[in-house]
Amino acid sequence: MALILIAGAIFYFDKVVRITDAIGRTAPPIIGLVIAYVVVIVIASVTAMIALSVFSPREADAPADEREERILDKAGHWSGYVLAVPLLGALWHFAVNGDGNMLFHLVFLALMLGQIAEYTFQIILFRRGA
Repeated sequence: MALILIAGAIFYFDKVVRITDAIGRTAPPIIGLVIAYVVVIVIASVTAMIALSVFSPREADAPADEREERILDKAGHWSGYVLAVPLLGALWHFAVNGDGNMLFHLVFLALMLGQIAEYTFQIILFRRGA
């Protein structure tokens, strides 16, 4: 999932940079691309969950144990910091420059980074056995 999120983020921001270069100012929000990004992520997530349940049905039906719950909580907590830092930067950038288009893109980036960080922290913590 993290790889899909990263690939989607690279695709989205490549488009934004190209449009920004072409028009000479920050590109306006590309709502169609944002909706397509969300739809692709949801479809990929459902597909991955179905594949996991087919290949290991016992684990798919089992509830998370105490250790797994702690890891998921910890990863979610830490990813909140990853979400907050770019959001504060986006707000600061908007307060200084007043560029609402850039605010949109930076907030969208912060959301992407927060989700990618959550998956990354889960992988790290599960590998460490924390």
